Amino acid sequence: MLKLENINLFYGEIQALWDLSLEIKEGEIAALLGANAAGKSSTINAISGLEKITSGQITFLGKEIHKMSPHEIVEEGIIQVPEGRKLFNYMTIQENLELGAYSKRARKDFKKNMKMVYDLFPILEERKKQFAGDMSGGQQQMCAIARGLMASPKLLIIDELSLGLAPILVQKLLRALVDINKTGLTILLVEQNVKQSLAISKEAYVLENGRLALSGNAEKLLDDPHLKKAYLGM
Repeated sequence: MLKLENINLFYGEIQALWDLSLEIKEGEIAALLGANAAGKSSTINAISGLEKITSGQITFLGKEIHKMSPHEIVEEGIIQVPEGRKLFNYMTIQENLELGAYSKRARKDFKKNMKMVYDLFPILEERKKQFAGDMSGGQQQMCAIARGLMASPKLLIIDELSLGLAPILVQKLLRALVDINKTGLTILLVEQNVKQSLAISKEAYVLENGRLALSGNAEKLLDDPHLKKAYLGM
């Protein structure tokens, strides 16, 4: 579905990604893992068109997208739920969700998607007139995911789902992602929380210093000695 081939990305003279190649298969949950400054954000921002690669190729459903603008990539069906939620705090939950359906391709499914996200996260419907900035961290993350779903994604990229959240809330959100994936939606989960991410993913990619360090079946990677030592403290 999504293929990155030997991509390189620079910030000025500093190289952030080095000949990175990976492939996300349609209908799966894939995990992109690594510590801070490993290159995770650079990778997904390159996919979303927010950062331009220096060389290499990114294709989505067989179409080259690395030369497209971010709004064109959104119209292709790639939606990013950003790190830190980036909600409009002084707008209501309902208004934040409505903005998620701004693109042309999402408007025709507005009513269907609104019902779907409210069924998935009932608390959002209960508090739809509340300012987003007045919600708890967990509710804000639900709203951010729901806003992404309002855009009718083909691929949903979620950046740092667990950031700043209590473990019980993280587990609830991960279960929600599994339910979302069962509808056929492809998900790329970008996380520092390695163990929990691998538990719900089919494939996983581990970045270190802008390079691909490990990749493969998520369940098998849990037994990898290097991953255990570097990320699980084992």
